[in-house]
Amino acid sequence: MQLDKIVNYHKALSDPTRLRILLLLSKGEEIHGQALAERLNLSQPTVTHHAAKLREASMITERRDKNTVYFRINPEFIKAGSEASLSFIFSKGTQEMEQESPENSLKESVLRNFFAKDGRLRQIPAQYKKKLIALQFMVEKLTPGTVYSEKEMNEFIKQYHEDYATIRREFIMHQFMYREHDKYELNPPEMWTRWENVK
Repeated sequence: MQLDKIVNYHKALSDPTRLRILLLLSKGEEIHGQALAERLNLSQPTVTHHAAKLREASMITERRDKNTVYFRINPEFIKAGSEASLSFIFSKGTQEMEQESPENSLKESVLRNFFAKDGRLRQIPAQYKKKLIALQFMVEKLTPGTVYSEKEMNEFIKQYHEDYATIRREFIMHQFMYREHDKYELNPPEMWTRWENVK
């Protein structure tokens, strides 16, 4: 169950009236809306409103017979939602939170907004952090341990952007690569200027 579904599950349970409706339905019998209203001492529209929220969350089902609507609890889904919540918090939670972290959202946003579908860089980002993301995305396509000539570097960069001289210089400035006698090689990732560390 995805995080947004888990949140919706708990939103549906966050109202005392809805919990009381589920309690009345917990024996598995169908109960029509008027009977629920009488037993809860509520108006029919109020019960209908809360029942709709529970139905949207798949916690109850409804069956209409002429002008009467009958409700029945959906215990399998309620149990599944509870188990998914426990699993998220105690086992998968950390991993999923990392996957949905603001840092990953920023990276995805930069790659989506600055790179075209064919992989080319539309423009070099002006914002420092976004520029580092774009540079790292490109440099990660190079092979560690390989020594590149300046011509090879130019051809590599031109796959992404025409201003190869600027990008080549940025690779060096931010420690992605080092240059010696017009030969270029990747630095270890530990030496790179990491965009994640930029405030």
